[in-house]
Amino acid sequence: MRPTGAKSHLAGIEKTLVHGVLLEKIAIFDILLNAHIDRPTAIGREVEVFPNGTVMFFPAIKTAVTEKRPPQRFFASATSGNGLRRGDEVDRKKAVPSTPGTSSSIEQSAEKAPSSRSSTRQPSIPPDWDEKPNLNISTFSQLPSSTFGHNQHMIINSDFKEALRQILWQFRAPIRYAFAYGSGVFPQTASASKSASTVHPHPSPAISSMQGAQGKMIDFIFGVSYTQHWHSLNLQQHRDHYSALGYLGSSFVSRVQDNYGAGVYFHPYITVNGTLIKYGVVNLDTLCRDLSEWDTLYLAGRLQKPVKILRDDPRVRLANQLNLISAVRTALLLLPVKFTEQDLYGTIAGLSYLGDPRMALPAENSNKVANIVKYQLPHFRRLYAPLIENLPNVAFHDSRCNSSEWMDDPETNATLAQDMDPQKRGNMVRRLPRSFRSKLYFRYQSKFQIPQREFDKMLEESDDQDPTRVKRQQGGVFDQRVASDRQDDLRKEIRKAIKSTVQWPSATQSLKAILTSGLSRSLRYVREKIAKYRQGQHQRRQEDKETRNRPHSPNKQPVSASPSEDKKP
Repeated sequence: MRPTGAKSHLAGIEKTLVHGVLLEKIAIFDILLNAHIDRPTAIGREVEVFPNGTVMFFPAIKTAVTEKRPPQRFFASATSGNGLRRGDEVDRKKAVPSTPGTSSSIEQSAEKAPSSRSSTRQPSIPPDWDEKPNLNISTFSQLPSSTFGHNQHMIINSDFKEALRQILWQFRAPIRYAFAYGSGVFPQTASASKSASTVHPHPSPAISSMQGAQGKMIDFIFGVSYTQHWHSLNLQQHRDHYSALGYLGSSFVSRVQDNYGAGVYFHPYITVNGTLIKYGVVNLDTLCRDLSEWDTLYLAGRLQKPVKILRDDPRVRLANQLNLISAVRTALLLLPVKFTEQDLYGTIAGLSYLGDPRMALPAENSNKVANIVKYQLPHFRRLYAPLIENLPNVAFHDSRCNSSEWMDDPETNATLAQDMDPQKRGNMVRRLPRSFRSKLYFRYQSKFQIPQREFDKMLEESDDQDPTRVKRQQGGVFDQRVASDRQDDLRKEIRKAIKSTVQWPSATQSLKAILTSGLSRSLRYVREKIAKYRQGQHQRRQEDKETRNRPHSPNKQPVSASPSEDKKP
């Protein structure tokens, strides 16, 4: 039934073929009132129109060119010139042939590419793509190169990937960007538990096969364009996903999401398609800001580790590439001249846990960072090796990297070396994310006792936001002075800047979860976190016992220090 007063005008209808399926291009004009228009019929097709200009439609009739297949849902944009958005989901039940720029085509090309060191190079990327990135892009063709950001797409079992995508299709509210992450997707232990119990009521065979007998809740993040509108639609469909806050309406829910914590609204312990999941909702603007500026490092930290992107967005891909290169630069400032892959990836994985209250309380596995790196080393390599190959001041110094099997070898822990030239390291300081860099600058202003007027002038000269200025992000005298500080002191100041970035948003996000999840779900979550902490303590005791009982190996490379410990060169 169409809501009273809602009105839409459909125009500019024409037919087009997309992978053998007959579609209509629909332009939407004059969408009045912020109300959902419930599936009006247009030209023999079932159509779902949203007030933000998005149209969801799928075939309701058969045509001469339509293959026999289950019902499909497509996305079209009235504001971007009609037709399918590249990177959006196309098939609801069955994958269709992929188009350039989609996650499916990226994964297919990655699977066919040779797993050698040379394959990680991306010579087509402009060397200064991160100088003044345009985060207002709307299509993948506007990215710096055709292969830009392919390193962000992890290769996982295709059936498991499809099972994760089918979960997304159970939400009518439009999801522009989505990824699955955590131990439910990427294992953090050597093998699954022998327990016959599972957390999933009726999981798909693909999920059961991937997770084994143990079964783990699967975590998702959904990026949405309009927070209130999204929750309005989701409240209509999934009222049981919300705590008592849902009774106060989508406007109140969206204010709680956007104004407190890290800007994420989590729904834990939700069963979808027989699978237990937790999903967080974030506005795309909030997500891109954190990725490019590190104002909270909450979601940026999650995307610094391997995740499975299920729906891609060009703006988020660009912002996340900035996030990843910034993580490498920050880790290099913390590391000595020579280090290993595990040192590098462990340092990166530990950044967002610095200042996280869960790491200070008995609410998280203390070996979490070490486990993430140990059991996901090839994924970290796929994520960061292409970026390392394009940086001028760091390189792999290991003959094993020339092997065709290196990229997928979990046993290889390659050695790297970086250039400690003050000018190059000063450039790294200068190119750190703006919000985080400001915190580091203020710490060194205090340490170097720089007068406020002189410091303000220096900040003005380093301002990246003035569109009238055309200049390169080259490190100045102050940046070089910061980078030339004693290694232990530099590490200490960077860690403190990270803690000040992470601590408050992470703490308030945890407190907000009590309201958004409800008391019973929150207590269940805390109990499971305490169990993980005890599991980590037991694992550490076992490892310490094994270390004492075996002969010392002088050539063994240590895994990077945990977030609670300073990493010594």
